[in-house]
Amino acid sequence: MDTEPKFFETNPTAGVVGQPLNRVDGRDKVMGRAKYAAEYNQLPGLVHAVLKTSDVARGRITGFDTAAALKLPGVLAILTHQNIPKLAKTPNDADGKKAIGAPMGFLPLTGDQIHYAGQPLAVVVADTLERAQHAAAMLKVQVAAEKPTASYEAPEAQLFDPEKIQDGKAAGHVKRGDAQAAFAAAPVQLTHKYTHAINHHNPMEPGATTAHWEAPDRLTIYESTQGVTRTQKAVSTMLGLSAEQVRVVTKYLGGGFGCKGSCWPHTILAVQAAQAVGRPVKLALTRPQMFTSMGHREDQTQTLRLGATKDGKLTALLHEKTATTSPWDNYTESNSKIINMLYECPTFEASYQLARANVMTSTFTRAPGEAPGSFAIESSMDDLAYQLGIDPIEIRLRNYAEKDPSTGHDWSSKSLRQCYARGAELFGWSQRNPKNGATRDGRLLVGWGMASASYPVHNSQGTARARLYADGHAVVQAGATDLGTGTYTVMTQVAADALGLPVEKVRFELGDTKLPTAPNSGGSVAAGTVSSSVYMAVQDVWQKLTKVAVLDKKSPLYRANPADVEAKNGRLQLKKDASKGEGFAELMKRADLSDVEGNGQGRYGSGYEDAQAAANQGSASANADPSKKDEAAHHAMHSFGAHFCEVKVDPDLGTVRVTRWVSVHGAGRILNAKTARSQIIGGSIFGIGCALMEGTVRDQHFARYTNASLADYHIPVNADIPDMTVEFIDEHDPYINAMGVKGIGEISMVGVAAAVANAVFHATGKRVRELPLTPDKILNAKAV
Repeated sequence: MDTEPKFFETNPTAGVVGQPLNRVDGRDKVMGRAKYAAEYNQLPGLVHAVLKTSDVARGRITGFDTAAALKLPGVLAILTHQNIPKLAKTPNDADGKKAIGAPMGFLPLTGDQIHYAGQPLAVVVADTLERAQHAAAMLKVQVAAEKPTASYEAPEAQLFDPEKIQDGKAAGHVKRGDAQAAFAAAPVQLTHKYTHAINHHNPMEPGATTAHWEAPDRLTIYESTQGVTRTQKAVSTMLGLSAEQVRVVTKYLGGGFGCKGSCWPHTILAVQAAQAVGRPVKLALTRPQMFTSMGHREDQTQTLRLGATKDGKLTALLHEKTATTSPWDNYTESNSKIINMLYECPTFEASYQLARANVMTSTFTRAPGEAPGSFAIESSMDDLAYQLGIDPIEIRLRNYAEKDPSTGHDWSSKSLRQCYARGAELFGWSQRNPKNGATRDGRLLVGWGMASASYPVHNSQGTARARLYADGHAVVQAGATDLGTGTYTVMTQVAADALGLPVEKVRFELGDTKLPTAPNSGGSVAAGTVSSSVYMAVQDVWQKLTKVAVLDKKSPLYRANPADVEAKNGRLQLKKDASKGEGFAELMKRADLSDVEGNGQGRYGSGYEDAQAAANQGSASANADPSKKDEAAHHAMHSFGAHFCEVKVDPDLGTVRVTRWVSVHGAGRILNAKTARSQIIGGSIFGIGCALMEGTVRDQHFARYTNASLADYHIPVNADIPDMTVEFIDEHDPYINAMGVKGIGEISMVGVAAAVANAVFHATGKRVRELPLTPDKILNAKAV
């Protein structure tokens, strides 16, 4: 009687998980009921804050002329470094930076130094937005300007070798074997430089904060963030408060793409402004301020040397990266990781060089590291294929990695071969003429290209709470964030299946630090972690109900061994005799239980707590074995995929249009066929934008952006994108987590720019290695 079942099979084959369920939050969004961070307008006494930012990229503040601005009606305060409320800690010192967390790095309004154009110099607070904007325009700031450094390409830039990148999480140098010697001895040698433009995230919703001090020591922040817990930690640390004294709420997010993955200066400045005026304060960034306030993908150059045999087998890979960083950090994307693991190669070496410049810090941006790294390796693999007269898919198959080359570990699961085969079938790859420039549509050149995709599992864990009510409904909670990709929906599906309830009887709540802790929605960890947490919380519910049943003389399960009981379709029953059992409602009514609450912790990655959970998910991970629990940490975990692209190039104008697209991915268990397909389409569109048009221009003399608006920073629109075909390989992963789920948020962009560039090369015979592939570069390039 004291043996307890740890897990229950609660997901029947015909369950709702995996089905193309419509978004449960869709109606609220289209009806305008979804409330975003800048829409909490009913707070009593709400006022508005506007940032006054610097026009120069380097210098010192010598004075403020506030007289005219303060005389304007409705102006409540002008806050500068001279009078803003002080903080307990700031990221400006090493101890504060470590405690608060990167990548903020530097907090403005803490001194008179100016480090970058667009740096906040003052916060103006007024009773209306228009009055705050007017006062900010009237505020005069005296500045002693100095000559800025604009990038690593500036003559005065000093390159340095960072000891660590990604804030110490990954070594800047990696060496496996003697790649230098292997390259020197290789019969086939390729050396090419790849340049990547600055990219900005540009989500539809700008960064926004509404800060409300409900008491002198109790703060609520309505915030546009990908992680309420991370923001809570950063703000509470800076204020010197406990985490419980700071509540962060993000019920809806209008996109993030990495820029909302951390706490940024405007958030704490809004909090300080609310403290100063004693009223709730709303601060929303303008579109130009989004280019200087929440990070970006850094300008960078990669040099990739590739050595191979004459039959196309890789023998050496050497990768060097040079990039721009801010005056206060060593951050750079770790591009080399994907180059080190994607193909079998006995030797590898990577190094990084950075230069400090007068720019805002760069940050996680749409598949950070893997996206630009894949552009280099996948373009080079295409070059190798053409040089040796081998099909681009075949060259990849000849270098297919059966184990992770970077660690030697077996894959937890890998379906890349199947992705190649299915993608080629859907695209009609066998009909491709291998000769450059041989295919035309009238006067337009037609090209076909493909590239591999991969994104790693970043280990993560979180918690969830499930409350099942006797009347047949349930509330499930986790402090996660829905970036707009469907977290509300897929977690409702997971909970409904695990509880055996219709989806309309389940409400999933997220986006509040009062709820159980969940990780950031970033790095493709949310679906895997939160779904596992929800599943584990429901297991706890069933365990508690089983205890009630086996002690209840009126239950068909009275005196049953708990290990022999399973939960299926909302009822408890014997595994060997389903007729002996009862629904939870009957059991709870007889026991006078209005509800039962369960709590669970779920993990994603090598911290996977119990392989039996996956085994009990039936078809999701049928090969799971409890003995493999300790093996999980010794497996390499990645999602994989393949992109296929057709382009049409105008040979006279250099314009490129993507006309067909196919993506096939192996990403474990898919929670919702519709939202997953939508994510892959969205990420692929990101990649097409990166390939053909996206690029922020920083003036090399003044270190200011010259196209900081959506009128000038070009992104794809509907007319730029064809119908896209997306499929998933049915993949079972017995190690990844309790649900067998991998992340898909980032993999959809990895390899996309290379697939486009490879198609352009096939069409024109011109290899362009500088993103974006604008018409001038294509026209000026020479045929290979």
